Amino acid sequence: MANIDSANQQAVERMMDARPILKGVAPARDVIPGMKPNLLLHAGPPIEWERMSGPLRGAVIGALIFEGLAKNEKDATSLVEKGEVDFAPCHHHSTVGPMAGVTSASMMVYILENETHGNKAFSNLNEGYGKVLRYGAFSDEVIAKLKWMNEKMGPILAKAIEASGGIDIRALLSESLHMGDEGHNRNKAGSIIYTAKLAPWIAKVTDDSALESEILKALGENALSVLNPVMACCKAMADSAHGVEGSTMVTTMARNGTDFGMRVSGLGYEWFTAPAEIPDGLFFPSFTSADANPDIGDSTITETAGIGAFAMAAAPAIVTFISGTPQDAINASLEMYEITVAEHKHFTIPQLDFRGTPTGIDIRKVVELGIPPRVNTGIAHKEAGVGQVGAGLVRPPMKIFEDAVRAYAKKYKL
Repeated sequence: MANIDSANQQAVERMMDARPILKGVAPARDVIPGMKPNLLLHAGPPIEWERMSGPLRGAVIGALIFEGLAKNEKDATSLVEKGEVDFAPCHHHSTVGPMAGVTSASMMVYILENETHGNKAFSNLNEGYGKVLRYGAFSDEVIAKLKWMNEKMGPILAKAIEASGGIDIRALLSESLHMGDEGHNRNKAGSIIYTAKLAPWIAKVTDDSALESEILKALGENALSVLNPVMACCKAMADSAHGVEGSTMVTTMARNGTDFGMRVSGLGYEWFTAPAEIPDGLFFPSFTSADANPDIGDSTITETAGIGAFAMAAAPAIVTFISGTPQDAINASLEMYEITVAEHKHFTIPQLDFRGTPTGIDIRKVVELGIPPRVNTGIAHKEAGVGQVGAGLVRPPMKIFEDAVRAYAKKYKL
């Protein structure tokens, strides 16, 4: 027991000490390890085309059209069915993506570098709300927006971030938690801070005032602008804690719309999976749980790193979006202290007298207490392209924690 606790303390200290800095934006093919022209990265654990959900299939089709590898849905589907497209989880390539998470070779991605331990993580650019690729939409307007982001906004962001010397996303997160964010479903304050930090540098590196205005408008009106850098920040933190011998701490939670997957620091790169569940929450007008796809996205990396639902007490207003009361938000954070290793040194909650957020999920505690982690999440329509139909809370299947505990006992001969 003492050795396990020591290993977990080492893992959680590495996670908390990680200091990811947003260093730039570049095409995925130039920076993501192992990226190639016919490879599409996706959210969650590994999955084959035949088992992909509607939103993930739609995003795959859209990415192939965006890349110019297919002209339409029929062409894209044919390419996949002929085996000419390779798939891999974003997590296998130091990458994360919200919802479907599909990332292709030409897409501009954020580059986060953990200055404490040297590892990097990546995430694509956020499209905002409405019909977007991450929810499986692939209409002409979706592709046109992606191309504008890639060809116009992306290069300016790259120059602006370089000129700024980098943005400390851990510090930004810490500040946003004191302004009503929780870092997963609510990023309004963080996105405002992010836009404010970038704005003078965007102005400095842009000669075209109309383009400058467009980019600032796109960032300023998108309450999710900072989500993707935040996710990459959390990925860099979690990866720095992975591979600690003997640790029972979770370093990956992710969903592909079919399966919920998890990896554990002391258990190598084995995925523990079970069917993803449909979140409970509030649905937009005219939609119900019958329209919902099972949980999807890599954004659970935020809870893995100690924010999101684990920091809900800091974001009482989030209950207007996911249902519940401000007291429910406080109770959610309090419950997560029961299954975690530490209280975060840099992420604190004013509503709990600046107590550090619960950080470092311990699979032993989850199984022993019967308390799976809480997750804040958007809810996708089960059909490609319809988009977000609500938001709410979900918990991973208990089976993945039970399977991980058994695998740990077998590996370490307990």
